[in-house]
Amino acid sequence: MKAVRIVSGTGLPLRRSDVDTDQIIPAEWLKQVKRTGFEKGLFSTWRDDRDFVLNDERYASASILVAGHAFGVGSSREHAVWAIQQYGFDAVIAPSFSDIFRNNCTKNGLPPVVVSEAAVEAIWSAIEADPATEIVVDMERLVVEVPAIGLVESFPMDPPTQHRFLEGLDDIGITLGHADDIDAYERTRPAWLG
Repeated sequence: MKAVRIVSGTGLPLRRSDVDTDQIIPAEWLKQVKRTGFEKGLFSTWRDDRDFVLNDERYASASILVAGHAFGVGSSREHAVWAIQQYGFDAVIAPSFSDIFRNNCTKNGLPPVVVSEAAVEAIWSAIEADPATEIVVDMERLVVEVPAIGLVESFPMDPPTQHRFLEGLDDIGITLGHADDIDAYERTRPAWLG
């Protein structure tokens, strides 16, 4: 996993709440053996509607997904996170996330950024008025900034999760950080335990 310190880019306004993981990546996309190619399935049912925001060329280079309440509800599906990342999004901003989806994000290097509903509304309005509006997610300071509208809003993240992002650590990397302690334990462990 790569370290995430600053995510800076433009946003895509997904004005929908209660977006479930089957809407993010429909079940038929879960049959793949490889962990690549999921970007084609991102919101694939909704993308059939040419007016769906992901089909809007103004947001073609967006790297931050800005969604409504309860993003990622539904079944646990890492594929949803992979699809978002593989499509080119480096962070998701929303007023709330499902716990399982948020956990899958943190384990795969996709910052789930929780800000107030008022902040999301302000960001939506700004990027709809000007799709080139810059959004900055600062993982060191735990702040979202939209300089064009003077928005600066902090977001919560527990220190171990923040550390995971800043250092680019997946679960294996975190475990390897305790290699000396593990080795010390193994040296003192009775031989009969095998």
